[in-house]
Amino acid sequence: MAANRLEPTGSGSDLGKSTAPAEAAAAAPAPAVPAAPGLQAWLPLIVTVVAMPLLAYLTTTFFLLPKFQRALGATPPAPPAAAAAAANAKPSEGEAPAETHEGGGSKSRYSVAMKKVLVNVAGTLGTRFLVVDMTLVGANPTLDQLFRDNEPELRDQAIACLSSKAIVDLEKPGAKNLIRSELVSLFNAVLGPNVVQEIFFTEFAIQ
Repeated sequence: MAANRLEPTGSGSDLGKSTAPAEAAAAAPAPAVPAAPGLQAWLPLIVTVVAMPLLAYLTTTFFLLPKFQRALGATPPAPPAAAAAAANAKPSEGEAPAETHEGGGSKSRYSVAMKKVLVNVAGTLGTRFLVVDMTLVGANPTLDQLFRDNEPELRDQAIACLSSKAIVDLEKPGAKNLIRSELVSLFNAVLGPNVVQEIFFTEFAIQ
C-alpha cells in the first residue's frame, strides 16, 4: 500500500530564494530616528553670542582705551561723580580756569572781556575806523569786579590810546604788541599794580 505524501512543488533552490528576502528583512535593524536637538546642543552658541560683546566692551574700556589715551597724552574720562564735582567747581563767567605749572603747583588766572572799542584812526579825517575787542587777564580774583567798577575809565584810556594811532602805526611790524603793552600800563594805572598781566585781542580790524 502506497503512503500518502505531499511532495513540494518547487525545487529546493526555489524555496531558499523565496524565504531569503523575508529573513533578511526581518534581520535588518530599523533605521534610527534622529533625536531632536536639546538645549545642550545650543548652549555653546548662546554662551558665545552673549560673551563676545561683553568681552569686547571690557577689552576696549579697560585695556585699549587707556592705552590709546596714554599714547596721546590724554586724561582718562572722569567717573560721573568726579565729573559732577568738577562742573560744580568751574569758575564763574569772566574767569579763566586754573593753569598748572611744572613743579606741581597751580596758579589761578582770571579774565574779563572788553567789547567793541571803536575809534577813528588818526590822520584819516574820520574816514577810517579801528574796531578792537580784547580780553584782560590777571591773577587777581577780583579782576571782574574791578573791571565793572572802573569800566568807563578803562574804556576812556583804551580810546585815547587807540585813537592816537595812524595807519602807518597800525601797519608796522609788531604794532599789536606795542599797543598791548601800552594798554596794560594804562589799565594797571587805574586798577592797581600788576592787576592786568596780559591782554589778548579777539578782534582788531581797520575799516
